[in-house]
Amino acid sequence: QVQLLESGGGLVQPGGSLKLSCAASGGIFSLNYMAWYRQVPGKQRELVAGITSGGNTNYADSVKGRFTISRDYTKNTVYLQMNSMKPEDTAVYYCSTVTPGSAIYWGQGTQVTVSS
Repeated sequence: QVQLLESGGGLVQPGGSLKLSCAASGGIFSLNYMAWYRQVPGKQRELVAGITSGGNTNYADSVKGRFTISRDYTKNTVYLQMNSMKPEDTAVYYCSTVTPGSAIYWGQGTQVTVSS
């Protein structure tokens, strides 16, 4: 059973930094696409950043230059380093993985709040 466990969320001041982690278990993830999404109440979940099995990355325009996604294959973990954070980054952040067979799995989410 695939499980994704996010951690690292919390409260940060504008301009500050947070690093999210997502530990995957219950499968082999080295071939999977892994991504971070976020959602605020009343809006659709949006892609923040993704990383392929080969290490290629993609980012939402709103976070380019501020956020960095990375993965540790030995730990089956994906990270999201968030710098220069803004109040509009406030959301629940979800980790996601997509298998080569296109099965999608989600974590339970972690709250990130950017406020002074």
